[in-house]
Amino acid sequence: MAQESLRLVCPPIAHHDGRLPRQYTLEGQGAKKDISPPLEWYGVPDGTRSLALVVQDIDAPDPERPVVPWTHWVVANISPEIKGLPEGFSGAGGNASVDSGVQEGINDWKQPGWRGPVPDSHGHRIQFRIYALDDELSLGNKVTADKVMEAIDGHVLGEAELTAVFMG
Repeated sequence: MAQESLRLVCPPIAHHDGRLPRQYTLEGQGAKKDISPPLEWYGVPDGTRSLALVVQDIDAPDPERPVVPWTHWVVANISPEIKGLPEGFSGAGGNASVDSGVQEGINDWKQPGWRGPVPDSHGHRIQFRIYALDDELSLGNKVTADKVMEAIDGHVLGEAELTAVFMG
């Protein structure tokens, strides 16, 4: 029997017709503001030793170029035994567990962990990409999207993508 391909799912995004709900953005309310969304993955390939997640706004403008991805969240060295990350794993009041071996990176606001879209990015697409890797990543203390993308080169066993739209 053929192994299923890697899939990435976020139930709240699915329930909101592909839109990123407010609690995962800076427009949320109170405790439900700027927290990471719950993510689940299925079909992790055999031989996977770690997973990496990169979340970017793929419509972010840049004065130098028409569009450049803006990083909202980077997570590396997720154990293949873990089948997802719960809501609020990172972000405002988040509780990313350092003893799990998971490394959260620095986003493009120069802060560790999740930071959701801001009001001036309405209509932008937020792309969640997960990579199944044949090794753990040695990234040092400062994990960034660029370092992850460079380190995974030649180690990707599978990848999955989920895109949500931030409507505000």
